[in-house]
Amino acid sequence: MRFSQKLIICFILCFCFGFSQQPSTPSKALEKANQQKQASTQNSLVKNVHFENIGPTIMSGRVVDLDVNPENPTEFYVGYASGGVWHTTNNGSTFEPILDTSNTQNVGDIAVDWKTKTIWVGTGENNASRSSYAGIGILKSTDNGKTWTNVGLPDSHHIGRILINPNNTNEVVVGVTGHLYSPNKERGIYKTTDGGKTWQQKLFVDDESGIIDVQHAPNNYNVMFASSWTKDRKAWNFNGSGNQSAIYKSTDAGNTWVKITTSESGFPTGHGVGRIGLAVYNENIVYALHDSQFRRTSESETDKKNGLTKEDFKTMSVSAFLNIEDKKLNEFLKTNGFQEKYRAKNVKQLVRSGSVKPIDLAKYLEDANSLLFDTPVIGAEVYKSTDGGKTWQKTHDNYIDDLYYSYGYYFGEIRVDPQDKDGIYIMGVPILKSKDGGKTFTSINKENVHVDHQALWVNPNKQGHLIDGNDGGLNISYDDGESWEKLNVTSVGQFYAINIDYETPYNVYGGLQDNGVWVGAHNAKMDKKWQQEGKHPWQRLMGGDGMHIQIDNRKSNVVYTGYQFGNYFRINRKTGEQKYIQPKHKLGEKPYRFNWQTPILLSSHNQDILYLGGNKLMRSMNQGNDWTAISNDLTNGGKPGNVAYGTLTSISESPFQFGLIYAGSDDGLIHITKNGGGSWENISSNLPKDLWVSRVIASQHKKERVYATLNGYRWDDFSVYAYSSDDYGKTWKDIGANIPLSPVNVIKEDPKNEHILYLGTDNGAYVSFNNGGNWEAFSNGLPAVAVHDIVLQPDANDLLLGTHGRGIYKTNVAHFQTMNASKMNQSIVLFDAEDIKHSMRWGSAYSAWSEVYEPSMDIKFYSKNNGVQTIKILSENQSELHQIIEKAVKGFNTVAYDLTISEKAKKILMKENTSIKINKAENGKYYLPKGKYGVQIGSEKTMITIK
Repeated sequence: MRFSQKLIICFILCFCFGFSQQPSTPSKALEKANQQKQASTQNSLVKNVHFENIGPTIMSGRVVDLDVNPENPTEFYVGYASGGVWHTTNNGSTFEPILDTSNTQNVGDIAVDWKTKTIWVGTGENNASRSSYAGIGILKSTDNGKTWTNVGLPDSHHIGRILINPNNTNEVVVGVTGHLYSPNKERGIYKTTDGGKTWQQKLFVDDESGIIDVQHAPNNYNVMFASSWTKDRKAWNFNGSGNQSAIYKSTDAGNTWVKITTSESGFPTGHGVGRIGLAVYNENIVYALHDSQFRRTSESETDKKNGLTKEDFKTMSVSAFLNIEDKKLNEFLKTNGFQEKYRAKNVKQLVRSGSVKPIDLAKYLEDANSLLFDTPVIGAEVYKSTDGGKTWQKTHDNYIDDLYYSYGYYFGEIRVDPQDKDGIYIMGVPILKSKDGGKTFTSINKENVHVDHQALWVNPNKQGHLIDGNDGGLNISYDDGESWEKLNVTSVGQFYAINIDYETPYNVYGGLQDNGVWVGAHNAKMDKKWQQEGKHPWQRLMGGDGMHIQIDNRKSNVVYTGYQFGNYFRINRKTGEQKYIQPKHKLGEKPYRFNWQTPILLSSHNQDILYLGGNKLMRSMNQGNDWTAISNDLTNGGKPGNVAYGTLTSISESPFQFGLIYAGSDDGLIHITKNGGGSWENISSNLPKDLWVSRVIASQHKKERVYATLNGYRWDDFSVYAYSSDDYGKTWKDIGANIPLSPVNVIKEDPKNEHILYLGTDNGAYVSFNNGGNWEAFSNGLPAVAVHDIVLQPDANDLLLGTHGRGIYKTNVAHFQTMNASKMNQSIVLFDAEDIKHSMRWGSAYSAWSEVYEPSMDIKFYSKNNGVQTIKILSENQSELHQIIEKAVKGFNTVAYDLTISEKAKKILMKENTSIKINKAENGKYYLPKGKYGVQIGSEKTMITIK
């Protein structure tokens, strides 16, 4: 999560969470939506349009769980928060995704019965992050993921842990965390004894407290420990502790439970008890990692830091302020990043004049970062019981600082070495180990290990063998964490935003959760060859949580990007120069509020002009060097809380008119200005209230047209909110009618066909050929993953999807762009084919040990109906050279042709053109020579050229 240990570690807490007015979506509606998604996919006109995953693989996404074959640890399964489940049988050299046939890629926990190879997946991440997507219950597979059966708990949303009885694969205990943003009853401990056919709730705490962890004694399934967690998440505030957070024990395999963390037990109780992770060595020795939200005791005067602190100014009088030494005040101002104009002499003058008060210096620094780091909570602490949970004692005397900072709710995992009762591992920003039962700790976060650790497997048979899952992927160690190997070979990046430039080949840029901002060529190969060459084709531009990217279309080496809460930079990729460009409020004003994903936009009218959204819209006329607020607050004003809220989330400027700008906020407002910010009008009064504006998009085809999507995810509202307007937003039309329930993240117009729209939800991507009248689901090569961003590269006619869990996908849509209502009613539409470059290598290999190179071209056509179609390859003289019989489906079809011809066709060609010579290739096949050829389906014809 961090690229600077102290500066931006704030990522988790400060995200818009939701809870209150909006009704959460009923589970039956979500079950119906999953059925609708399957049906719409099967009937989709674009179900055969194939997407290619272009990676990248060098970085990764958040790992949430591991399950390793105890008899053969080179085989294991990895669960990613929003990237599915992957399987390896070669110690992580390669992985295969096994959850792609399911209706979700959102994983909370996985458990494998290795005797029967039965896999259980609890869907919905167990963390409480801004992108911890809800699941669809418990999935089960007995054929290594070829097929999955949903065996219940559809309203659970998030699963904490699954425990399989090692002696009975049908007996399973599940800890259900429950809804993330709303109360619900389907949370607590559930148990099945018939393999998931039926479930019984064995422990229910209350409708806001779920079970985050469950563990059983290694040699006794009857003895179990579970931790409940009370949390309250809203868009503007998060409380991660409560009176019902506690540890429970069962001695009858989870059938009955007793709370064991009482006031007499020695374990903390009360409102400050936060998330608890558990590790069980045996029936008596149990460890608990607690995120304590109780406040620290006041430091003594001798412990206070030298120099001024922000807190000093909150109660300081004017006279006391004026008496501060200039040197001391300047040191504070410089250290805390005050603008250059705010130095001791002029700040004191502002205070003397009464325009600024001493407390304003504290308020100047009160942003989302400071609210996170200034929370004086105890944080991580380890407790141990040696009597089966009856009594507990803290293992250490001092604070475990710099493990959680103030967002321990994102962590909470602890492990004990099965061969050493005093060997424990605790996971937070770094990963720490202790060999003395938690008295002292050392970091094992080495140079090639990402931070933010979520999962750890400790080999029960070989000490020192560890597999670690973190926000940056997987690491494996054989020396107890003293050195690590990285296993990032899968495309599971969690993208917030992507963009493209106009180079040849064009580059793709992307900002990822906790993995920075990266750039790479769209056609870069995702293989291991880079390890030999020493340079990966994708390069990192910045660390932290990567955010939006804008590229100067005049000189693509100039890039604007940054990290969370509006911390943006202008980067010159050629020189390496970086300039920090975040707009700053004036001393005495309230600080600007910046969303976690602060939007930025380069004006299409002048690439020196940059827009950035706080709670006001900022504009720079000189590449971010200077800023002016061109609006008042365009939100509802924010709310008291510890999360930045009341912020802009989307900006769009019309390509038809400079200064015709739309801005959307996280609290449901959309505004328009037609005069560059001179005046603004609220155009969202007729739209649903309080929802996150995920996109507002000015049309490229009609000046008056605008699109908007709203997202209810932060209210556990999964409804589809997508709208268009042809009168600048005065009236809106619902265009999301036939999309199955799933929050909408993005909508984009096709740049060449005004009737085509693309849309991304938390569960996939869609296309409409009639301005949103109805939508077709993409699925070929694309799993049911959250699509956060969509970009079209107009020169290549490529559609790119930025997913939050499976990297970036690409497909070419040139054939889409030629369609209209008339063509959609034709029986067959045959699309133009790209020219092909002939090669003497066709049908041959470099050596006896290399693979034969076999060419291929795609023949694309649209069919109004299902049915068999005959595709003919013709010579320039219309002689038939090859024939393909294809079972076409209704909609868009793609047929691969390998460019081979028969010996008879070879003779026809050589007779028609005596100057050519066609030799048999090494693989015994004949290939088309250079020339022009026809492709025919029915009466439809097109030409292909082999150069």
